[in-house]
Amino acid sequence: MKKSSAIFLQAVTVLIGIGALAFLLWEPHLEGRNAHATLFEIYFKDPFLAYAYIGSIPFFVALYKAFKVLGYAGENKAFTQAEVKALRTIKYCAMAIIGFVALGEVFIMLGDSDDRAGGVFMGILITLGSFILAAAAARFERVRQNAIKTKPGNGLSAGKSHFYTL
Repeated sequence: MKKSSAIFLQAVTVLIGIGALAFLLWEPHLEGRNAHATLFEIYFKDPFLAYAYIGSIPFFVALYKAFKVLGYAGENKAFTQAEVKALRTIKYCAMAIIGFVALGEVFIMLGDSDDRAGGVFMGILITLGSFILAAAAARFERVRQNAIKTKPGNGLSAGKSHFYTL
């Protein structure tokens, strides 16, 4: 990958992170129940909002790791163990997001809201996107790991077995 392409994609990743953080901080002020609430009431008396902020941590960790993977590609350090580890972390973050959303859906369903459909649909969309991300990261991780195992100079060739004993 060209260094300029990697830098552009890293910039896009940073912009996505800034946009997501801005949305997380700005959106609670727009909710109907928070229209006339103070900042303390918005941020410290809503357990679902606190849960959403905790659940967003894996998203930002995955963005950071994606930034690092793009950096490895820009420096021609692709197919390294560090890249495989970053892809594995992205996969685990996507699975954590799925878990947080599933538990959030239970929280929404047990709540006393009249309009659950919007929250449930958004949860389904987030889960679908996270599932696709986890599957793609797992596939890239597997491809990268196999490429590392068959790389010339590491004692294995393409025709040899890939079984290891510890």
